[in-house]
Amino acid sequence: MRKKYLILVVVFCGVFFFDQITKSYVHRTLYEFQSVEIIKDFFHITYVRNTGAAFGLLAGPAHPLRTTFFVVISGVAIGVILLIYRKIEDGDTLHALAFSFLLGGAVGNLVDRVWMGQVIDFLDFHWYDHHWPAFNFADSAICGGIGLILLNMLMGPRRTSPRGRARDRG
Repeated sequence: MRKKYLILVVVFCGVFFFDQITKSYVHRTLYEFQSVEIIKDFFHITYVRNTGAAFGLLAGPAHPLRTTFFVVISGVAIGVILLIYRKIEDGDTLHALAFSFLLGGAVGNLVDRVWMGQVIDFLDFHWYDHHWPAFNFADSAICGGIGLILLNMLMGPRRTSPRGRARDRG
């Protein structure tokens, strides 16, 4: 198996299963809006259901087309991720990791939307009463994948020397 596909399988499965297991645990053990303090005035596990996009964007009263819209957008995003992944060179580990994280996160949240019409969020970071919107492990993987893509862009173009070591173009 080519290295990039091994990375895809391992990272995708890890992200997807950890995301689904943590959401299932929160759903089974907490009631909606229940919060458990982990680090005082900084981090709680708080069960919320997100009908909107990442970090609650476009959330609000139920609308019959909202779930359909987000499922279609997620499906298109997953398709684009897979098309880009096919073009990644086998030795481009950073891009393979980045797009594997994106895929795992996108599929993890898509499963929730198809299954429940919303996404379970529970990671609640805050500074006293100033809260960042709750999110989940899939959202973290998506942000991490985007971060790796940005890191790769900041590193600039790279090429491989005759000995197989990567070096910057000069």
